[in-house]
Amino acid sequence: MSEQAGDPTAEQVAVDMGAVVGTLIRRLRSASPDGGLTPTQRSVLARLVREGPATTAALARAEYVRPQSMRLTLGALEERGMTERSPDPDDGRQSVVSVSEAGRRTLDGVRAAKKDWLTEAIASELDGAERRVLADAVVLLQRLVEK
Repeated sequence: MSEQAGDPTAEQVAVDMGAVVGTLIRRLRSASPDGGLTPTQRSVLARLVREGPATTAALARAEYVRPQSMRLTLGALEERGMTERSPDPDDGRQSVVSVSEAGRRTLDGVRAAKKDWLTEAIASELDGAERRVLADAVVLLQRLVEK
């Protein structure tokens, strides 16, 4: 794709988008009850809901943390009743971790609060044409993150 005179540079769009996305993430976090969860704990619960039970090692790899750090995160979640352990069906020496019903409810509450805040902000601040532009931008952002 070629740039036309007056088009913003890719670098400027990247800088501006990074700043706005960072602000949006912070705003969404502040709009939702965190249930006393750290961002890492929320991420692990979301991964377990999305991908199903996993070993500590697999979760550590997926979250780009050391296994020792993941053990601490999982220990805190298990202590609060957010996760459950069971024997690994493929390797009895290991265990797999899954999200508990309490963990699922907590995560659902966090997600609902974020969605509600964002829905209200879009409804109150944007007209139909602006919502269409934003919907188009979401498609472009999705394409970028899948690259």
